[in-house]
Amino acid sequence: MATLRELKTRIGSVASTEKITGAMKMISSAKVHQNEQSLRKLQPFKDQIKSIMAHILATDENFVSPLIEEREVKRAAVVVFGSDDGLCGAYNVNILKGVAEHVDRMRDAVGSDLEVTVYAVGKKIEKGLRRMTSLGVDVKVIEGVDSKMNGDKVNEFTHMLRNAFSSGEFDRIDVVYMRYISMGRQVLTPETLFPVSEKAIAGEAGEADENQLYIFEPDANSIFNEVLPMFVLSTMQEVTIENRSSEQAARVMAMQSANDNAKKLLEQLRLEYNKLRQASITTELLDIVGGQVER
Repeated sequence: MATLRELKTRIGSVASTEKITGAMKMISSAKVHQNEQSLRKLQPFKDQIKSIMAHILATDENFVSPLIEEREVKRAAVVVFGSDDGLCGAYNVNILKGVAEHVDRMRDAVGSDLEVTVYAVGKKIEKGLRRMTSLGVDVKVIEGVDSKMNGDKVNEFTHMLRNAFSSGEFDRIDVVYMRYISMGRQVLTPETLFPVSEKAIAGEAGEADENQLYIFEPDANSIFNEVLPMFVLSTMQEVTIENRSSEQAARVMAMQSANDNAKKLLEQLRLEYNKLRQASITTELLDIVGGQVER
């Protein structure tokens, strides 16, 4: 049975934990709101890209671009977005499970001899991927590419992936990340980055205004090849911010759970402490009364 001193020490430790988890929850919540603002700032750029793509696609031309070229898939790359820091619950575990399932689906679709290279974005996800030897994939990490990278680094990384696809190093490049829906909901989302599918372009572009006529200079296909890389860049920027928002949201929920558990444990310890203290006081009083009776 614990002594009063031991219980007092444990109460102090749990109380400190409660304060820390509460503070971390507030910090992560503020970061979620910051990332939501970043997504809103990105939206006008994406809307403009969508508008341009819609008008170009409305010409019904046959567009030619190395970024939409589909070929036999022998070598594929998967960019996996995770976290660099812990204390975010099962966030990285769920991503790892999703990656394993995605790789299995790819091999079922194109053949078991498919060579897969995984680019890990985040230290925690990198460690998890290196332990998953059953995947049979080559795990790579690009210096400076992590879950906290800025916009310029995202563009640089996207340009590298684009060159890897255009040069034939990879026949397909996918991204796996957590799409941010709300503070309490994040959805694991696999998407094909290269080749860019016409369905993805059409889905993002929407419908052009039929009441307006446009003249394309020099021609629609040339403009398409200029705008398409911007479309991919905006997609990667959005994926990065979505993943960052999801990570912080998962951390908010994990810290909330830890804070609630700390409060419950603190109540139990205080109750146990008060009972033990009361029993100690009662014992001392009985000893005093007993001593007076003996006199």
